[in-house]
Amino acid sequence: MAMHSRAALERMGFQSLGENVQVSELASLHGVTRISLGSHVRIDDFCVLSAGEGGIALGSQVHIAPFCGLVGAGRITLEDFSGLAARVSVYSSSDDYTGVHLTNPTVPPAYTGVKHADVRLGRHAIVGAGSVILPGIILGEGVAIGALSLVNRSCEPFGIFAGTPARRVGDRSRQLLEAEQRFLASTRT
Repeated sequence: MAMHSRAALERMGFQSLGENVQVSELASLHGVTRISLGSHVRIDDFCVLSAGEGGIALGSQVHIAPFCGLVGAGRITLEDFSGLAARVSVYSSSDDYTGVHLTNPTVPPAYTGVKHADVRLGRHAIVGAGSVILPGIILGEGVAIGALSLVNRSCEPFGIFAGTPARRVGDRSRQLLEAEQRFLASTRT
């Protein structure tokens, strides 16, 4: 996987850019001036980050696997140590599917009923392959979403959620918080 050089990333004009950022040359980034990247971030091949008015903010130690999409006018935030497995879609905007309005971006906004709402993934939240996260969703700290899930409701911290629509199926261990502390301590020495 060929990654952009640091100099190339700096020329792109990100809102902010941490250290040790790896962005695939095959990723598509739109609205770069509204994208903030923390340190130790990796964005793999064929990802699309399309930052609308709200922007996209990735914390540190964040991984976005191949073929993911982060799209919409609302703000999309992935906090530290969070990650998306392959083919996850995160939407902060969605057309009105009821038939009351016209749909798609070729139609002027006066005729559409697009809903925009911020999306936030808390620290240590992970999302399994092929899952979809809809506008307005908050995944609490430590949430795990099973593969191929549709997340249409916010999820409480340290829960494991799966299905279509996603429902709580278990609890996630908080031991990862201790592992985080050991990891961070090891990087300071």
